[in-house]
Amino acid sequence: MCTQNANDCSFQEGRVNTSEECPQILPSSQIYIPVGVLRPITLLAKNLPQPQSGQRNYECIFHIQGASHSVTALRFNSTSIQCQKTTYDYEGSEISDLPVDLSVVWNGNFVIDNPSDIQAHLYKCRALRDSCGMCLKADPRFECGWCVQEKKCSLRQECAPAESSWMHATAGNSRCSHPKISKLFPETGPRQGGTRVTILGENLGLQFGDIQTGVRLGKVPCVPIEEEYVSAERIVCLLNDATSFRVQEAHVEVCVRDCVSDYRALSPRPFTFVTPFFTRVQPSEGPLSGGTRVTIEGNHLSAGSAVSITIGRQPCQFKKRNAREIVCVTPAGVAPGSAHVLVDIDEAELRNPEVKFNYTEDPTVLRIEPDWSIASGGTLLTISGTNLATVREPKIRAKYGQAESFHNCTVYNNSVMVCLAPSVADAELAFSEAGTGPDEIGFYMDNVHALVVVNETFSYYPDPVFEPLSPSGVLELKPTSPLILKGRNLIPSAPGNSRLNYTVLIGETPCVLTLSESQLLCEWPNLTGQHKVTIRAGGFEYSPGTLQIYSDSLLTLPAIIGIGGGGGMLLLVIIAVLIAYKRKSRDADRTLKRLQLQMDNLESRVALECKEAFAELQTDIHELTQELDGAGIPFLDYRTYAMRVLFPGIEDHPVLKEMEVRVQANVEKALTLFGQLLTKKHFLLTFIRTLEAQRSFSMRDRGNVASLIMTALQGEMEYATGVLKQLLSDLIDKNLESKNHPKLLLRRTESVAEKMLTNWFTFLLNKFLKECAGEPLFMLYCAMKQQMEKGPIDAITGEARYSLSEDKLIRQQIDYKTLTLHCVNPENENAAEVTVKGLNCDTITQVKEKLLDAVYKGSPYSQRPKAADMDLEWRQGRMARIILQDEDVTTKIDNDWKRLNTLAHYQVTDGSVIALVPKQNSAYNISNSSTFTKSLSRYESMLRTASSPDSLRSRTPMITPDLESGTKLWHLVKNHDHSDQREGDRGSKMVSEIYLTRLLATKGTLQKFVDDLFETIFSTAHRGSALPLAIKYMFDFLDEQADKHSITDADVRHTWKSNCLPLRFWVNVIKNPQFVFDIHKNSITDACLSVVAQTFMDSCSTSEHKLGKDSPSNKLLYAKDIPNYKNWVERYYSDISRMPAISDQDMSAYLAEQSRLHLSQFNSMSALHEIYNYIVKYKDEILSALQKDEQSRRQRLRSKLEQVIDTMALAS
Repeated sequence: MCTQNANDCSFQEGRVNTSEECPQILPSSQIYIPVGVLRPITLLAKNLPQPQSGQRNYECIFHIQGASHSVTALRFNSTSIQCQKTTYDYEGSEISDLPVDLSVVWNGNFVIDNPSDIQAHLYKCRALRDSCGMCLKADPRFECGWCVQEKKCSLRQECAPAESSWMHATAGNSRCSHPKISKLFPETGPRQGGTRVTILGENLGLQFGDIQTGVRLGKVPCVPIEEEYVSAERIVCLLNDATSFRVQEAHVEVCVRDCVSDYRALSPRPFTFVTPFFTRVQPSEGPLSGGTRVTIEGNHLSAGSAVSITIGRQPCQFKKRNAREIVCVTPAGVAPGSAHVLVDIDEAELRNPEVKFNYTEDPTVLRIEPDWSIASGGTLLTISGTNLATVREPKIRAKYGQAESFHNCTVYNNSVMVCLAPSVADAELAFSEAGTGPDEIGFYMDNVHALVVVNETFSYYPDPVFEPLSPSGVLELKPTSPLILKGRNLIPSAPGNSRLNYTVLIGETPCVLTLSESQLLCEWPNLTGQHKVTIRAGGFEYSPGTLQIYSDSLLTLPAIIGIGGGGGMLLLVIIAVLIAYKRKSRDADRTLKRLQLQMDNLESRVALECKEAFAELQTDIHELTQELDGAGIPFLDYRTYAMRVLFPGIEDHPVLKEMEVRVQANVEKALTLFGQLLTKKHFLLTFIRTLEAQRSFSMRDRGNVASLIMTALQGEMEYATGVLKQLLSDLIDKNLESKNHPKLLLRRTESVAEKMLTNWFTFLLNKFLKECAGEPLFMLYCAMKQQMEKGPIDAITGEARYSLSEDKLIRQQIDYKTLTLHCVNPENENAAEVTVKGLNCDTITQVKEKLLDAVYKGSPYSQRPKAADMDLEWRQGRMARIILQDEDVTTKIDNDWKRLNTLAHYQVTDGSVIALVPKQNSAYNISNSSTFTKSLSRYESMLRTASSPDSLRSRTPMITPDLESGTKLWHLVKNHDHSDQREGDRGSKMVSEIYLTRLLATKGTLQKFVDDLFETIFSTAHRGSALPLAIKYMFDFLDEQADKHSITDADVRHTWKSNCLPLRFWVNVIKNPQFVFDIHKNSITDACLSVVAQTFMDSCSTSEHKLGKDSPSNKLLYAKDIPNYKNWVERYYSDISRMPAISDQDMSAYLAEQSRLHLSQFNSMSALHEIYNYIVKYKDEILSALQKDEQSRRQRLRSKLEQVIDTMALAS
């Protein structure tokens, strides 16, 4: 027993206080017991107690095959015990060795500890050892040997004859007679040798040396391989070259030591030498990426032990073979064209120069039509592409959530194949009625990995949902009554003309269908009885129940006469009602037809306008992309780019020039000391926290200080990054402590940390902008500018015919013509003329801008002449030259309105020659142009001060009368509220909102460029550019902070990342491309870029925006695209989170390199001087904060700052 009271123990010797004193069995040599042999078992032990009077003795308990067997045991002393002699047995002749659990019991129930889990092994010599070889290779501890006379495996004492007739493996020269070969493979091989022949049998030697030189095929030696030899059972040998032997087939011979009859074996079947060859390969062509499953046809191709196939010097992955064919999967080719097929079987090299495999260009997918299906798939899709016929078994695949499936496709030719849409109905995610894009859509086409996921727009709509026929599942109907199947989602809201094809079966009979939004009307031929109803649409199948069709009973004659008479009366009444109704509705029909015709005309006009604009823009942008390469994009230099972001609107900032102070030496000394203080992290953090605590420290000051600090620390980016992380960590703590919603973090720039974060990304993403993201942004700007200029743009209000912004859309019908003008090259009049397209409604300044764009295409805006410095000269013949101006003596004035001159005003014709000449002051040019200048002054000043986020919003300038003349300027449209506004006769006038469809036309033409920009920004590896380290580093930091504060909400983490990078950096760059490029951004381009930027912001949001007819047009314009963009953003964040973390060493090296590259971009002394001004302004507060802080006192930061202040005081 286990007890606390020592007195409970009846005898003192039985007391055990430690585990080492416990009785236990000790490990000894393994216990092997042959079955049926009387044998004792002695066990080593320690601390075995002496049984007392009245106590039972020891017993050994054996657990054999689920039954317990007790054997009396004798205790010799405390360290030894013996299980008495007895015999043991177990069932089964298939078990040669049976481990048996063993336990020793004292006094009937006390089990002696067995910590080593000692077991006894029962064994039968004869089990699984039917041959001499199998017997002699058994474990010597079993003491089994081969009884020669009785031909069985047994113990020595079981072998009846004399000692010499029993063989044991321990006798060094033992060998088994009568070897036997039971199986040989392969049974054919090439004469060139190299075949690994495997021989299975019995008594094939006990050691490798027994058969090392005794294997041959006829006269051809076969060299055994020691590593693959299995004693007595298996020999693997390598066949020598047989080309010098005249042998067609031969039996395999194995001799154990000596080639005498008792020790020699022959294979029952012969080995045959063959000459394998191949004649063709099917299919004979495939894609360059490989993966084509090809069959090489010939004869004797199953010969030998090893086969290798190469196509174009690359290995073809072996799959299977038989005598007439080898199947393998082609490798990737080097280049399109034919490649030799080579086959090696063992040492035989099979060659056929006429057999070649032709590599073709990889297939591509250009379009999927229709671009939608239902969740269950199964609808027909037509795939257009190139080289599709090179793949024999293409499959289309789709993945949505956890659901992934594929369908086979049928190839018609190289450019068309038809597939059944794969099903994603098993996805755990829901489907939107407006269409849901799958996570992935693509194709399995051999090894063409580029098509596994294709960048094609595709949508899945919910499966149709049908109501049961009745609560009981059985519906009774007459034969003539149609079946009405009610449901929802019957017609997916997909664009285009494709529709979902339904089949409804009544039993096995299809019925004629009429489809509407919420029901299927099914009319069937004459049927009676009970039939199951089945609805099918693509891969969707559903049975709403069973239909019971019963026959009509025959009516009596009086009933038929009564029904006929009543029906006749009712018919007369209906005819009278119809005549009255017809007269009343005739006018309504005419009105409806007229409205329908107007709507059809409007729809056709919008469609034609969109199509033509898209075609024109594609042509122009194609020409533009051909002339532009990476070096042709007018990127700003690093300094100008950084200044425009850090200090917007300030062209000549002090950090760009030397300080203007008198006592330069003292100031430099003080500022050097101050610079050293700023590199002490505790001082800089205390400085920033103290400033932010002051009420008078405005938002403008916070941004200015953040930019100055980053400028001063341009050469210490690693230190600046550490400070930034600490400030962001503090900001997160403060945000969560104040119980603000976590999603509001980093939403606005209300702290130094947030502006520093913007500047940090500005510095570190400059290279990424130049190498990757800059190109699609510049292409979007160019496309937008070209598209706007294809239609009229009002020079006064900034409104345009082509616009993405409702506020900047001309809501009138403007008649205009496109003119082709030939401009004399202003740099060289003898050079070829430049052809420029303009509009006859363009003002003269607008024409000059277009001419300058064409003549100086590719030149930075700052390096070309300005329109205001040039005159436009219309040349008619050699002598006739007219200077055209926006205002001159010919300008038309109507009441108080003065209209700017246009090309139509001067009646400039198509094909005219014009020239840009330096500004002149001839008598003809002296005109009352002050009105135009003054009226535009307010508007232009608003454009030039586009430095804050507010000023970047689209504005319609006030049209104010000139104070001197009292006239108001206009170009294409007058102020919308003005009573003089005339659009024409009422018959041709339309509600102004009808022109909002032009937004769609403009959006359609620019869609590709918006998609390209978004895809580039939201891709981890795009066009060969790797993800900048700064993005991964900062996102990991935000994830760490979320983990630290136990924030598990994925939306919060998503919002932090969106507020940190896309909304803080990319939105600013998209709205202000002039921060990155040397360009001029006009009013209409600014308004359109703002719409794109708003779409970008909506794409990064996690909240769902419910849209209706009253929603802003810019939200509605991209409503269908935003869910797709949101998927890109989520995938982008997910891809980044799965990337390996950046080590501190790699980040430090990266930041050090950035510091070295831009070390001397700014005047650090001037930056320090600007920061010092805030030290002067808040001197007492900063000194007090340094004095109160314990760590600041230890570092003597206050005294060091006072030293700086005193030195600056001496200098002043």
